[in-house]
Amino acid sequence: MTQNPETADLPDGDAVVDYPGRLRLDGRGIIVLGAGQGIGRQVTHALTQCGAEVLAVDLEETRAAQVAKETGAIAWSGDATSRDDAERLWHDAEERLGRVHSVVDIIGMSRYKDLLATTDEDWAWHQNIVLRHALLAIRYGGRHMVAQGGGTMTFVASVSGQTGAPMHAAYGAAKAALMALVRSAAVELGPKGIRVNAVAPGTVWTPRVSGYLGAKGHRTNADNAPLRSVALPSDIAAALLFLTSDLARYVTGQVLTVDGGVSAKFPYPMPDMDIAPH
Repeated sequence: MTQNPETADLPDGDAVVDYPGRLRLDGRGIIVLGAGQGIGRQVTHALTQCGAEVLAVDLEETRAAQVAKETGAIAWSGDATSRDDAERLWHDAEERLGRVHSVVDIIGMSRYKDLLATTDEDWAWHQNIVLRHALLAIRYGGRHMVAQGGGTMTFVASVSGQTGAPMHAAYGAAKAALMALVRSAAVELGPKGIRVNAVAPGTVWTPRVSGYLGAKGHRTNADNAPLRSVALPSDIAAALLFLTSDLARYVTGQVLTVDGGVSAKFPYPMPDMDIAPH
């Protein structure tokens, strides 16, 4: 068959790619913000297992050192919400990693409080712990990646930013803002070769969550999910790995929900009954 000269220089859409190879991250420098425990620890393992050289960032020096010992990553301690520390981080990252290809930011916490009892300090705290570090990562990381020819940025949002829940108002508003920031960054930075995405987990059985939910809370959340289970940190790390890898080379500006199907259902009030398949 004679090739159309108008399409001669275009990529071959029928060429079979190396799919496992697209998951590999060999030779890539990656910063993980909040690497010391839970999802951050798991994603540090995931990235290093796939060949990346990781700068494991945590506010607690001992946690950063421990995950670095486990994975062969480089430990770095500092406050990702501080402009001074963010500048120091990128200076050190360029010295230790050379080119930084990706940032994975999992930092976030919540104070569960009734909306009418939420104080100005509560609101500001959520904006800082959920949103500010992401802005700094995009600002400094974006400048570095533009200069180096592209990269990826992946954040952890929450289903709390997609739906409403009691005592989640300040947290949910900050996570919704994070998702808006991700979309805007993807639009602005996409032409410069930078992909920006987020993962939105539901309940994840991290050390912090398990501490306050306990066995009863685990059963309640598992029963609420169509998959009848609660996510493990490794489940979220797997989604972050996908979005960071070249398997997601054409994915940007997206929020991947990983909640066991909870947000897919509408809780119609139903009597107890067995519903036979048909």
